[in-house]
Amino acid sequence: MKAAYETSKIESKFDVSTYLERLKYALESGSATINFQRDRQVDAARDRKYTNRYTMLTLFPDEDEVTVLKRELATLTVHDYIETVKDTRFPKRSDMRVFGQKYSGEDVYIKFRVELVGAMGSNYIFVMSFHFAEDAFVETDFPHRKRGE
Repeated sequence: MKAAYETSKIESKFDVSTYLERLKYALESGSATINFQRDRQVDAARDRKYTNRYTMLTLFPDEDEVTVLKRELATLTVHDYIETVKDTRFPKRSDMRVFGQKYSGEDVYIKFRVELVGAMGSNYIFVMSFHFAEDAFVETDFPHRKRGE
C-alpha cells in the first residue's frame, strides 16, 4: 500500500531489465553496501507477521541478513517487478523499486533503492521492505508477467 507522500509509475520491461542488470553487477562486483531497515516506525502499528524483522527470522533464521539480501536481490527478475515509487518528501533520492516473490508458499514484498555513493562506482542499496505481503499478490500486480508465469 502506497503512502500519501509516494507517487508510482510502471517502467518499461527494458528499463526494469537494465536496472536489474546494474543491480546484479553491483552485487557481484562487491561494490555494493547494503543497509537493511530491520525495524521501521510503521511496524509499531502493524501485525508482527508483516514486519521485516519477523520475515527475515522466519525465512532465514540462521543467516546473516546482508548476505541473504545480496543473494535474494540477485535473484529478482523483470517478472517479479511491481512498480517504481518516488518518495516526494525526498525528491533528490533515487526511486524505489517494488518487487514481489514467493518464499515458503507466501508472498514477500520487496522494496529498495540503489544510489551511487562515490566516484569509484560504489553503490549503496537501501532495503526498506523485505516482509510478508499483507495482501496476497494477484496476476495484475506484475505488469511484465505473462499469465501463468
